[in-house]
Amino acid sequence: MRIAIVAVGRLGRSPESDLVKTYAERATASGRALGLGPVEVIEVESRKPGKAAEAEALRPHLAQSYVIACDEHGSVRTSRGLAEEIGRLRDSGVRRLAFLVGGADGLDSDLLHAADSRLAFGPQTWPHALARAMLAEQIYRAGTILAGGPYHRD
Repeated sequence: MRIAIVAVGRLGRSPESDLVKTYAERATASGRALGLGPVEVIEVESRKPGKAAEAEALRPHLAQSYVIACDEHGSVRTSRGLAEEIGRLRDSGVRRLAFLVGGADGLDSDLLHAADSRLAFGPQTWPHALARAMLAEQIYRAGTILAGGPYHRD
């Protein structure tokens, strides 16, 4: 199952960008044997301001995907719970999983309603650059959990 982090805005050269890249590469390498990956990061920018314009930039990258929208009102999952969800999706035949990360004002309501699921990182508000890094790390962690590796400790 291919996995994509589809996010509004470009991180450019930054420590957060390096973290996202590192964890996406780790997830891709460790996930091959599990039928997970590659993990790709897709950054989009809209030509117009606002959530509706951002949604239009995101939509082309969601075709034929199971979509999990990162949203403060989503459900909070443990790392093991997210890993189990990813494993169930893979085992049920989902070929592509897309995680959505919106811009500074969040995701457009139409995209949120169309998403198959919503994921929250907890009650705190996180900068989008850190949310991407945390998401990439959790995808890597999910793979290690599914593989039975020692990275995750309950």
